[in-house]
Amino acid sequence: MKRWQVCQSVIILISLFLINSSMAQTQEKKADSLTVKSAKKWVKSGEWSGGLQIKVNAKVNNIEFTRQYHANKALWDKAFAFMRDNKLEDLAPGKYPIDGDNAYASITNAPSKEFDKSAWESHRRYIDLQYVIIGKEKIGVAPLSEATVTKPYNEAKDGANYTAEGKYYTAMPGEFFLFFPNDVHRPNIKVDGYDTVKKLVIKIRVAE
Repeated sequence: MKRWQVCQSVIILISLFLINSSMAQTQEKKADSLTVKSAKKWVKSGEWSGGLQIKVNAKVNNIEFTRQYHANKALWDKAFAFMRDNKLEDLAPGKYPIDGDNAYASITNAPSKEFDKSAWESHRRYIDLQYVIIGKEKIGVAPLSEATVTKPYNEAKDGANYTAEGKYYTAMPGEFFLFFPNDVHRPNIKVDGYDTVKKLVIKIRVAE
């Protein structure tokens, strides 16, 4: 009798383990599916903004934005709060702390570059949030998988350089760009009529 009870208990435990494992896998797949399907809707909803009246450029990777935001919500909220709570037009050029080495902002007010003086780049440790406060500039975007390295990744500078064939967009007040590790980008390209551009770049640490 005891042996039967032991066998019955083992069978029950195994069954519970298999059920829990199956449920966990189902939930994980469901979460992935919901992320893919709802990322664009979530970004458009502005849930991330905390009241910040600004748009995300339409070419930003919505899925990666959704994943990174939810993986480190508190950090992203601080970054957006910096944009919301400061009058960016009045901030002097320089570096501004947000959350130690996890997130920090840089304000520049400088001439943009002629096309042949600009360069393709990418980063591994930090995501770039780039926002033109005053003026306009062109920014190129290309997939990392389609770029050719010209300067290997420098860990100290968190950057590498490339040649690439990308698409170019006009950056202007009212919307920001996000560049993730798989996004090769070519910023600071001069737009006719805008010799000097005031710009915000927020570095946000990548969530592993």
